[in-house]
Amino acid sequence: MSTPLQARGVDFHCHLDLFPDFEAAIDRAEKSQIFTLTVTTTPRAWQRNLELTRTTKYVRAALGLHPQLVAERADEIGLWESLLDQARYVGEVGLDAGPRFYKSLDKQKQIFRSILQRCADAGGKILTVHSVRTAPLVLDMIAECLPPDRGKVVLHWFSGTKADAARAALMGCYFSVNAQMLGSERGRALLSSLPVQRILTETDAPFTQSRGGPAEPADVARTIELIAGTLKLSPADAENQVIRNLRDLLTSLP
Repeated sequence: MSTPLQARGVDFHCHLDLFPDFEAAIDRAEKSQIFTLTVTTTPRAWQRNLELTRTTKYVRAALGLHPQLVAERADEIGLWESLLDQARYVGEVGLDAGPRFYKSLDKQKQIFRSILQRCADAGGKILTVHSVRTAPLVLDMIAECLPPDRGKVVLHWFSGTKADAARAALMGCYFSVNAQMLGSERGRALLSSLPVQRILTETDAPFTQSRGGPAEPADVARTIELIAGTLKLSPADAENQVIRNLRDLLTSLP
Protein backbone atom coordinates (compact mmCIF):
# COMPACT_ATOMS: atom_id res chain seq x y z
CA MET A 1 0.00 0.00 0.00
CA SER A 2 1.23 3.49 -0.80
CA THR A 3 2.34 5.75 2.02
CA PRO A 4 -0.13 8.40 3.26
CA LEU A 5 2.62 10.67 4.56
CA GLN A 6 2.44 13.08 1.62
CA ALA A 7 -1.16 13.92 2.48
CA ARG A 8 -2.49 17.46 2.09
CA GLY A 9 -4.34 17.31 5.40
CA VAL A 10 -5.38 15.05 8.27
CA ASP A 11 -8.81 13.90 9.42
CA PHE A 12 -7.89 11.54 12.21
CA HIS A 13 -11.44 10.76 13.30
CA CYS A 14 -14.55 10.52 11.16
CA HIS A 15 -17.33 8.03 10.39
CA LEU A 16 -17.42 7.61 6.63
CA ASP A 17 -19.54 4.48 6.89
CA LEU A 18 -22.35 6.60 8.36
CA PHE A 19 -22.61 8.71 5.19
CA PRO A 20 -25.48 7.81 2.84
CA ASP A 21 -22.96 6.61 0.23
CA PHE A 22 -19.93 5.16 2.01
CA GLU A 23 -17.98 4.42 -1.18
CA ALA A 24 -18.49 7.94 -2.52
CA ALA A 25 -17.37 9.42 0.81
CA ILE A 26 -14.16 7.39 0.65
CA ASP A 27 -13.62 8.49 -2.94
CA ARG A 28 -13.99 12.18 -2.02
CA ALA A 29 -11.49 11.84 0.85
CA GLU A 30 -9.07 10.00 -1.39
CA LYS A 31 -9.30 12.61 -4.16
CA SER A 32 -8.79 15.38 -1.59
CA GLN A 33 -5.56 13.67 -0.51
CA ILE A 34 -6.59 13.92 3.14
CA PHE A 35 -5.19 11.26 5.43
CA THR A 36 -8.51 10.01 6.77
CA LEU A 37 -9.09 7.60 9.63
CA THR A 38 -12.62 6.29 9.32
CA VAL A 39 -13.65 4.73 12.61
CA THR A 40 -16.21 2.02 13.24
CA THR A 41 -18.70 1.92 16.08
CA THR A 42 -19.11 -1.86 16.10
CA PRO A 43 -16.81 -4.69 15.00
CA ARG A 44 -19.61 -5.99 12.78
CA ALA A 45 -18.87 -3.04 10.48
CA TRP A 46 -15.19 -3.91 10.17
CA GLN A 47 -15.08 -6.23 7.17
CA ARG A 48 -16.86 -3.76 4.87
CA ASN A 49 -14.62 -0.91 6.06
CA LEU A 50 -11.52 -3.03 5.55
CA GLU A 51 -12.64 -4.13 2.10
CA LEU A 52 -13.19 -0.55 0.91
CA THR A 53 -9.93 0.83 2.33
CA ARG A 54 -7.60 -2.07 1.63
CA THR A 55 -6.00 -0.37 -1.40
CA THR A 56 -6.67 3.33 -0.73
CA LYS A 57 -3.64 5.57 -0.38
CA TYR A 58 -5.04 8.10 2.10
CA VAL A 59 -8.00 6.43 3.83
CA ARG A 60 -7.56 3.95 6.67
CA ALA A 61 -10.17 2.11 8.74
CA ALA A 62 -10.16 1.62 12.50
CA LEU A 63 -11.68 -1.30 14.41
CA GLY A 64 -14.01 -0.03 17.10
CA LEU A 65 -16.59 -0.75 19.76
CA HIS A 66 -18.11 2.60 20.68
CA PRO A 67 -18.72 3.19 24.41
CA GLN A 68 -22.18 4.56 23.66
CA LEU A 69 -23.13 1.16 22.20
CA VAL A 70 -21.66 -1.02 24.94
CA ALA A 71 -24.98 -1.44 26.77
CA GLU A 72 -26.38 -3.26 23.74
CA ARG A 73 -23.24 -4.68 22.16
CA ALA A 74 -20.85 -5.69 24.95
CA ASP A 75 -21.05 -9.27 23.71
CA GLU A 76 -19.28 -8.18 20.51
CA ILE A 77 -15.98 -7.82 22.37
CA GLY A 78 -15.14 -11.40 21.39
CA LEU A 79 -15.63 -10.53 17.73
CA TRP A 80 -13.54 -7.37 18.20
CA GLU A 81 -10.72 -9.42 19.72
CA SER A 82 -10.84 -11.95 16.88
CA LEU A 83 -10.40 -9.16 14.31
CA LEU A 84 -7.65 -7.18 16.04
CA ASP A 85 -4.78 -8.78 14.15
CA GLN A 86 -6.26 -7.33 10.90
CA ALA A 87 -6.18 -3.74 12.19
CA ARG A 88 -3.42 -1.26 12.89
CA TYR A 89 -5.90 1.44 13.98
CA VAL A 90 -8.40 1.00 16.81
CA GLY A 91 -11.45 3.18 17.33
CA GLU A 92 -13.83 4.46 18.24
CA VAL A 93 -13.28 3.15 21.77
CA GLY A 94 -13.22 4.67 25.24
CA LEU A 95 -15.66 5.77 27.92
CA ASP A 96 -18.73 8.01 28.08
CA ALA A 97 -20.26 9.11 31.40
CA GLY A 98 -22.77 11.49 29.87
CA PRO A 99 -26.35 11.30 31.20
CA ARG A 100 -27.56 8.90 28.50
CA PHE A 101 -24.71 6.41 28.99
CA TYR A 102 -23.70 6.63 32.65
CA LYS A 103 -25.68 3.51 33.57
CA SER A 104 -23.40 1.38 31.40
CA LEU A 105 -20.15 2.89 32.70
CA ASP A 106 -19.08 -0.20 34.67
CA LYS A 107 -19.55 -2.36 31.58
CA GLN A 108 -17.80 0.28 29.46
CA LYS A 109 -14.81 0.10 31.80
CA GLN A 110 -14.66 -3.67 31.45
CA ILE A 111 -14.74 -3.43 27.67
CA PHE A 112 -12.22 -0.57 27.46
CA ARG A 113 -9.83 -2.37 29.81
CA SER A 114 -10.02 -5.46 27.64
CA ILE A 115 -9.38 -3.39 24.50
CA LEU A 116 -6.35 -1.69 26.04
CA GLN A 117 -4.93 -4.97 27.30
CA ARG A 118 -5.37 -6.70 23.95
CA CYS A 119 -3.74 -3.75 22.19
CA ALA A 120 -0.81 -3.90 24.62
CA ASP A 121 -0.44 -7.62 23.99
CA ALA A 122 -0.51 -7.13 20.22
CA GLY A 123 1.70 -4.01 20.12
CA GLY A 124 1.90 -1.45 17.35
CA LYS A 125 -1.71 -0.21 17.53
CA ILE A 126 -2.85 3.43 17.28
CA LEU A 127 -6.08 4.17 19.14
CA THR A 128 -8.56 7.01 18.76
CA VAL A 129 -10.24 7.37 22.15
CA HIS A 130 -13.53 8.89 23.31
CA SER A 131 -13.47 10.33 26.86
CA VAL A 132 -16.69 12.26 27.53
CA ARG A 133 -16.80 13.25 31.23
CA THR A 134 -14.22 10.55 31.95
CA ALA A 135 -10.83 12.06 31.09
CA PRO A 136 -9.08 11.23 34.42
CA LEU A 137 -10.45 7.68 34.38
CA VAL A 138 -9.51 7.13 30.74
CA LEU A 139 -5.98 8.34 31.47
CA ASP A 140 -5.75 6.12 34.55
CA MET A 141 -6.72 3.09 32.50
CA ILE A 142 -4.32 3.93 29.68
CA ALA A 143 -1.49 4.38 32.19
CA GLU A 144 -2.32 1.05 33.79
CA CYS A 145 -2.93 -1.06 30.69
CA LEU A 146 -1.16 0.36 27.62
CA PRO A 147 2.55 1.18 27.96
CA PRO A 148 3.58 3.90 25.47
CA ASP A 149 5.97 1.54 23.71
CA ARG A 150 3.09 -0.90 23.07
CA GLY A 151 0.59 1.51 21.52
CA LYS A 152 -0.25 5.16 20.92
CA VAL A 153 -3.37 7.05 21.92
CA VAL A 154 -5.04 9.97 20.16
CA LEU A 155 -7.65 11.63 22.36
CA HIS A 156 -10.58 12.48 20.10
CA TRP A 157 -12.47 15.77 20.69
CA PHE A 158 -10.87 16.00 24.15
CA SER A 159 -13.01 17.85 26.68
CA GLY A 160 -11.03 17.34 29.87
CA THR A 161 -9.33 20.06 31.87
CA LYS A 162 -5.98 21.68 31.10
CA ALA A 163 -4.52 19.58 33.91
CA ASP A 164 -5.90 16.43 32.30
CA ALA A 165 -4.43 17.51 28.97
CA ALA A 166 -1.03 18.18 30.53
CA ARG A 167 -1.05 14.73 32.10
CA ALA A 168 -2.08 13.14 28.80
CA ALA A 169 0.74 14.92 26.97
CA LEU A 170 3.26 13.66 29.51
CA MET A 171 1.92 10.16 28.89
CA GLY A 172 2.65 10.56 25.17
CA CYS A 173 -0.92 11.08 23.97
CA TYR A 174 -1.91 13.08 20.90
CA PHE A 175 -5.07 15.18 20.55
CA SER A 176 -7.37 15.44 17.52
CA VAL A 177 -9.34 18.70 17.37
CA ASN A 178 -12.16 19.88 15.12
CA ALA A 179 -13.73 23.15 14.10
CA GLN A 180 -16.73 22.79 16.39
CA MET A 181 -14.47 22.23 19.38
CA LEU A 182 -12.48 25.35 18.47
CA GLY A 183 -15.65 27.41 18.13
CA SER A 184 -15.71 27.91 21.90
CA GLU A 185 -13.36 29.95 24.03
CA ARG A 186 -12.81 26.95 26.28
CA GLY A 187 -11.81 24.81 23.32
CA ARG A 188 -9.36 27.42 22.05
CA ALA A 189 -7.86 27.80 25.53
CA LEU A 190 -7.38 24.05 25.74
CA LEU A 191 -5.73 24.03 22.30
CA SER A 192 -3.35 26.78 23.42
CA SER A 193 -2.26 24.61 26.34
CA LEU A 194 -1.33 21.61 24.19
CA PRO A 195 2.16 20.84 22.90
CA VAL A 196 1.99 21.85 19.24
CA GLN A 197 3.81 18.61 18.33
CA ARG A 198 0.83 16.55 19.57
CA ILE A 199 -2.00 18.24 17.67
CA LEU A 200 -3.91 16.51 14.88
CA THR A 201 -7.09 17.56 13.09
CA GLU A 202 -10.38 15.71 12.76
CA THR A 203 -13.96 16.31 11.65
CA ASP A 204 -15.97 13.62 13.49
CA ALA A 205 -18.07 13.75 10.32
CA PRO A 206 -20.96 13.43 9.78
CA PHE A 207 -21.63 14.61 13.36
CA THR A 208 -20.29 18.11 12.70
CA GLN A 209 -21.47 20.65 10.17
CA SER A 210 -19.73 22.65 7.45
CA ARG A 211 -21.18 24.92 4.80
CA GLY A 212 -24.73 23.99 5.75
CA GLY A 213 -24.30 20.22 5.62
CA PRO A 214 -22.35 17.39 7.23
CA ALA A 215 -18.60 18.02 7.38
CA GLU A 216 -16.27 15.98 5.16
CA PRO A 217 -12.55 15.20 5.55
CA ALA A 218 -11.61 18.10 3.25
CA ASP A 219 -13.21 20.45 5.78
CA VAL A 220 -10.19 20.08 8.06
CA ALA A 221 -8.97 23.15 6.14
CA ARG A 222 -11.30 25.20 8.35
CA THR A 223 -9.85 23.60 11.47
CA ILE A 224 -6.36 24.50 10.27
CA GLU A 225 -7.46 28.13 9.95
CA LEU A 226 -8.76 28.09 13.52
CA ILE A 227 -5.58 26.43 14.83
CA ALA A 228 -3.49 29.02 13.01
CA GLY A 229 -5.48 31.91 14.42
CA THR A 230 -5.43 30.53 17.96
CA LEU A 231 -1.73 29.68 17.99
CA LYS A 232 -0.68 32.72 15.92
CA LEU A 233 0.74 30.65 13.09
CA SER A 234 0.29 30.99 9.37
CA PRO A 235 -2.20 28.47 7.94
CA ALA A 236 0.65 26.89 5.96
CA ASP A 237 2.75 26.47 9.09
CA ALA A 238 -0.20 25.03 11.02
CA GLU A 239 -0.95 22.54 8.24
CA ASN A 240 2.69 21.51 7.93
CA GLN A 241 2.91 21.02 11.69
CA VAL A 242 -0.13 18.76 11.75
CA ILE A 243 1.26 16.67 8.88
CA ARG A 244 4.62 16.41 10.69
CA ASN A 245 2.75 15.28 13.79
CA LEU A 246 0.97 12.60 11.78
CA ARG A 247 4.29 11.42 10.37
CA ASP A 248 5.80 11.25 13.85
CA LEU A 249 2.81 9.29 15.15
CA LEU A 250 2.78 6.79 12.29
CA THR A 251 6.51 6.16 12.52
CA SER A 252 6.65 5.95 16.32
CA LEU A 253 5.73 2.27 16.45
CA PRO A 254 6.96 -0.78 14.55
